[in-house]
Amino acid sequence: MYGRVIGVSILGMGGHLIAVEAHVGRGLPSLTLTGLPGAAVNDARDRVRPAVEQAKLDWPLRRVVVNMVPANARKEGPGLDLPMAMSVLAATGQVPAQRLAAYAFAGELSLKGELVSTPGILSVAIACARARLTGVVVPAANATEAAQVDGLHVVGAPSLREVVGFLKGTWQPPEVDPAPASPAQASDVDLADVRGQHQARRALEVAAAGGHNVLMVGPPGAGKTMLARRLPTILPDLTRDEALESSQLHSVAGMLSNEGILRSRPFRAPHHSASLAGLLGGGTTYLRPGEVSLATNGVLFLDELTEFRRDAIEGLRQPLEDGRVVVTRVTGSVEFPARFTLVAAANPCPCGYDGDPMRTCRCRLDRLDLYRQKLSGPLLDRIDIRLRIPRLTKQELMGEGRGEPSGVVRARVIEARERQRSRFASIGVGCNAHLPGPLVRRWVRLEPDADGFLADAVERLSLTGRGFDRLLKVGRTIADLSRAERVARPHLAEALSYRDGFDQEGVLARAG
Repeated sequence: MYGRVIGVSILGMGGHLIAVEAHVGRGLPSLTLTGLPGAAVNDARDRVRPAVEQAKLDWPLRRVVVNMVPANARKEGPGLDLPMAMSVLAATGQVPAQRLAAYAFAGELSLKGELVSTPGILSVAIACARARLTGVVVPAANATEAAQVDGLHVVGAPSLREVVGFLKGTWQPPEVDPAPASPAQASDVDLADVRGQHQARRALEVAAAGGHNVLMVGPPGAGKTMLARRLPTILPDLTRDEALESSQLHSVAGMLSNEGILRSRPFRAPHHSASLAGLLGGGTTYLRPGEVSLATNGVLFLDELTEFRRDAIEGLRQPLEDGRVVVTRVTGSVEFPARFTLVAAANPCPCGYDGDPMRTCRCRLDRLDLYRQKLSGPLLDRIDIRLRIPRLTKQELMGEGRGEPSGVVRARVIEARERQRSRFASIGVGCNAHLPGPLVRRWVRLEPDADGFLADAVERLSLTGRGFDRLLKVGRTIADLSRAERVARPHLAEALSYRDGFDQEGVLARAG
């Protein structure tokens, strides 16, 4: 007796259709899995039979072999429980085989036969839509997630019994509302809450408008964290494609909410004790996205940057440069998107008061040298905006004045982003920071008075090729905020002001 159904295996963030075959033949009662099953798939041998019996269905008291094709690709994750059970039921004639070919099946089974929430269902649905299948059968808890993919009939079933009833025509699944993404609710934080720090507020606006990375260096209590947490309030809403990409990554990581899709840009703030795998991605059983990927299309905030492990910090180089991260292990290699805006904060020295006019730094020179060496020149060269955040004055702390609210700044950011999207429509680039280096000088056009100023800046600051390109990108963003067609000298002068607090070698410089 033979049965075959379609399942989906998750590799990285992508779903791959596989054929799950079952053969019921002579021999002592047993269940054998073939086709390179991973640890979670092997565990299914002890879940599938009780689930079938709890659904009041018959499990064959014979030798059962379940094979997953192709055999040379490792199968990971618990989402293959349901297709394994359905292949055995098809082999024993308990479900009609003619309806199985049009649907894929994905979901984890409990011992009671219930379908429980399963990671990666959005990737499963995308893979099914690309293969032009009629529909997909998933746990009811993941139905809204799968319904985000157009042109796919989604069956959300609470248990294995309902899946069999659907195939036999005795159970009708409820309609699934895709709950389209809408703008996020108003945040309880606002840029107007920030007192003083006018240059930092302006720098955040430039960063939001162009997608630029930011590093803020200042004493404790200057407002670095407060500023960073208000950056999402001035960013544009997620586009449909961005929402699907970010939701897919969160789905694979098992972190997607019941809404089925992200409604606001991700904001990830890992603790400085995060490991290299936690930051970049990895794992022991299967490769999952790290913080740099979960922050895709949003903000990655690294507070106390100098307290992170050096290998974790240096691992940011590829994501910052390429917008992707390749995770390689003995079991395989996967690629995750990692296109985020980095906002990092650090103290100027171990005690935090180097250069502070009100308090004296008591760090020894040897400790200062070791502290500055934690951030390498190549890493800092990939950060467009680098600021000194000064201590707040008495007038700023006690004053009643408030700055511009996030809504006003956000309107200017959206207008600047629209200019960039229109300009780069032919090359598929969304904002200035993502413009590839070889194309920067072709697309960033300067006013005549800017050439000499730029040449002087290159010589005076010993800019690298990457630093030169990033200076032009920031200048282009400032010009977009000013509604200027070309980058002029004032735009470049402001861009240069955002490289303060660092020496020519790219390490933290001593203030004063």
